[in-house]
Amino acid sequence: MTTSKTAVIVLAAGLGTRMRSKLPKVLHLLAGRTMISHLMETVDGLDPDEVTVVVGDHMNDVSDAVSPFPTAVQSERLGTAHAVLAARDTIANFDGDVLVLYGDTPLITSATLEAMLEARASLMDPAVVVLGFTPDNPGNYGRLFLGEDGVLDSIIEARDATNEQLKIGLCNSGVMAIDGKVMWSLLDRVGNNNTKGEYYLTDIVKLARNDGRACVAIEGDEDELIGINSRIQLAEAEAILQDRLRFQAMENGASLTDPTTVFLSQDTKLGKDVLIGPNVFFGPGVSVGDGAVINAFCHIEGTEILSKASIGPFARLRPGTKISEAAKVGNFVEVKNALLEPEAKVSHLSYIGDAEIGEGANIGAGTITCNYDGYLKSQTIIGKGAFVGSNTALVAPVTIGEGAIVGAGSTITKDVNANALSVTRAPQKSVDCWAKKYRELKTAVKAKKNK
Repeated sequence: MTTSKTAVIVLAAGLGTRMRSKLPKVLHLLAGRTMISHLMETVDGLDPDEVTVVVGDHMNDVSDAVSPFPTAVQSERLGTAHAVLAARDTIANFDGDVLVLYGDTPLITSATLEAMLEARASLMDPAVVVLGFTPDNPGNYGRLFLGEDGVLDSIIEARDATNEQLKIGLCNSGVMAIDGKVMWSLLDRVGNNNTKGEYYLTDIVKLARNDGRACVAIEGDEDELIGINSRIQLAEAEAILQDRLRFQAMENGASLTDPTTVFLSQDTKLGKDVLIGPNVFFGPGVSVGDGAVINAFCHIEGTEILSKASIGPFARLRPGTKISEAAKVGNFVEVKNALLEPEAKVSHLSYIGDAEIGEGANIGAGTITCNYDGYLKSQTIIGKGAFVGSNTALVAPVTIGEGAIVGAGSTITKDVNANALSVTRAPQKSVDCWAKKYRELKTAVKAKKNK
């Protein structure tokens, strides 16, 4: 990393009309986090001296998303150079390096940005460093035109390029590192004599060359530089980011049986020797301890899973849940805002909400905590070593004491003392030979009807 001062300008005023959404483009989610938040985390990691995010009018939600970084407003959208000029009041007379980034290009890495700053610090002292890439399909990307000496001579927008210029494979990502001492002078001279009548940031390369300053291009990874302007591109970026997260998880000691079917959030934390089966979704706020097993087809968010716990298959863990050491949540179980103490078991077909399940307690199939009365939510507490029989309804607020047993098919509305048995069933009645007589009667009726 260079020792020069660094400022960052993030352009985030785009409306994202191709998204067909009322939500600003940069607030769409990637791996459970807004794309602008991904970028701002990378920016923060550079420890810059100044940061400004350029937003449009009435984009307070974007300003809130990037807080505490300051914002500047681009009232009219007249091009990228015009957008950078909107940051002049907040980053004025800056004599270090200025990085210009884009809120809709969130996958760029700190290593790539540091390489750009290193290029700015080279003996050539370039006025502008442009980040380029070589896509399989250059399409509408601007082309980077290099002189015979390898120095960047100009950037040609695709719509303004000749057929010969469109054959150039090295394309412009838009990302730049600019000498702050000359940036405003260059921007003030940018015109709008082009097919769109906009002020292109790319024109500062030609202006700097005319001033006798060198400009250079360095090449980056296409996957880092995907710009997101549509939901199709959003899905493409999600796939790239998911591959990164899966690779990182496996590098850190987790096993993914079928990696391409596991979806992670940016903040998912997986311990060592965690085993994750196919088709598992991790929403935001999940941590999984060492040696835990997440079986196939689970949906988990806002949950802490401690070491050697077992989850699923087909389990749903909702926010506020904590699964302690060696506890088990089995198939078709939903848990919400609940604590399972060590070695507690909820093995199948149950709903546990707003509850505490004590150490070693066993919850039978079909048990539910009735935590909501239509107005308020209440808590169920089940003590250490308690046993709750199958098909039981626990009507909160209610406490089942340590070591207590609740008989199958019960509806429990009152507290159960420790080590007590509680059963709420109608008396069982049996009538001898009734079934035989019933079959004979119905057979006769059916035969008469068919006749």
